[in-house]
Amino acid sequence: MSTAFPTALEWKFSQVFGERTPGEDVQDVDIVSTVEFEKRGDFLATGDRGGRIVIFERTDGKDCHSRKELEILDYRPQGHPEYRYKTEFQSHEPEFDYVRSVEIEERINRVRWCATPNDSLFILSTNDKAIKLWKVKDHKVKKVKQMELNPFVCSENSLLSEKSFLIGKHEPSFINGYHLEWKNEMPSNVFPSSHEEFAKIANNKEATLARCRKIYAHAHDFNINSISNNSDGEIFVSADDLRINLWNLEVSNQCFNIIDMKPSNMEDLTEVITSAEFHPVYCNLLAYSSSRGFIRLIDMRQSALCDHHARIFQDREVHGPKSFFTEIIASISDIKFASDGRHILSRDYMNLKLWDLHMEGSPVATFKIHEYLRPKLSDLYNNDSIFDKFDCCLSGDGLHFATGSYSNAFRVFSNGDGSEEGTTLEASKNPNRKQYHQTTRTRRTSLSNLTRGYHRQGHEKSSIDSHGLPDLTSKLLHLAWHPTANLIACAAANSLYMYYA
Repeated sequence: MSTAFPTALEWKFSQVFGERTPGEDVQDVDIVSTVEFEKRGDFLATGDRGGRIVIFERTDGKDCHSRKELEILDYRPQGHPEYRYKTEFQSHEPEFDYVRSVEIEERINRVRWCATPNDSLFILSTNDKAIKLWKVKDHKVKKVKQMELNPFVCSENSLLSEKSFLIGKHEPSFINGYHLEWKNEMPSNVFPSSHEEFAKIANNKEATLARCRKIYAHAHDFNINSISNNSDGEIFVSADDLRINLWNLEVSNQCFNIIDMKPSNMEDLTEVITSAEFHPVYCNLLAYSSSRGFIRLIDMRQSALCDHHARIFQDREVHGPKSFFTEIIASISDIKFASDGRHILSRDYMNLKLWDLHMEGSPVATFKIHEYLRPKLSDLYNNDSIFDKFDCCLSGDGLHFATGSYSNAFRVFSNGDGSEEGTTLEASKNPNRKQYHQTTRTRRTSLSNLTRGYHRQGHEKSSIDSHGLPDLTSKLLHLAWHPTANLIACAAANSLYMYYA
């Protein structure tokens, strides 16, 4: 991570896919459940609750510049990345576990891009129980523009009707399907020369096909919450509430349990695993977070079963008075390594925290996401919103961070710029529209219908309801940062918005 102080970024709208029209109802199966950029940023994948994966490919600078032109220019064309739809496929189907008598949803929990040894794309996707490895490849398909009659393959009736005009009709023929073919070549003077070309090819189109190569299943008793690829390109881990398993990409019928937090008596259970992430540089280091707000860093070289962590990161500073909700909001929903591997970004319900691997006692920076909701934790608990799990992401240089919030808003922060407020943006074509987070003042009741109508009309577009809560149904849970450019892709319901700076 660079030590230079970053400047505040000015964000602008770039693209939107699947934009909703006003009043349009969104089907639950169409809601996006995960977003992930490919390592180079040339592709973007999203998964939804219906078990589908949609892939977008980068288009800027590719259609208008050939490789030779780029070599002459010796620089990449300026401008922010732009994407277009490439393909989609059904990754998971709903299933039923007859042993436990539970239904397994098709919802995609995570997608991860794998190393690509050739032109094919490899993607890991998982629902609650099964992980699948998909190969996505482009195939050229020839499209026929015009088909003309083949003089040597005619219908049987045509041959019989023109038998008296054929030379060499005494030669025997044989049946090929529903047609008769003559063994010897027919004279060229029988048919016009225009029949020499049988079919005209209009163009060669590319069709993208996805094929499932491996299925890694029957290894988790609890729902899978995260998967992570190793930097060696050969192994990956999958984590559920109590266990983390280590897989080889080429072996789907065997895995190794490296972390097991299940107690002998489930009544003694005090915490669960919430997320797991491999170190981006060192293949032996793995970090995982828990519901108690801890981040544990383990070294897989120490032992086969990694019960003992190498380091544990815990915020020992008390934020506000302790209450019944203190442990609930301390649960970490997502962790991400910076590209240099020196820092970890974590997200709990109220805060976004940046950790240095050399400092275990406290985070180096804490950013408050929606502190105005702290007095409303009781209401959030009653409607289960307090258990919402928000993703977090970092820029490629590790200087900027982003995470989601309610009312389809997301927050962007910069490390070391001297401001903890950050920038609040809305997932819409006008991202800089003002967000109102303060509780509205209580007004005196009036018996006048005109007065009530005036106050109601003035607050129709407010993002805060009468109880001081934002729109909890419009939550922005999933977002991702482009690995090399300042571009954020975020999912709002069934829509995918992109913003650049």
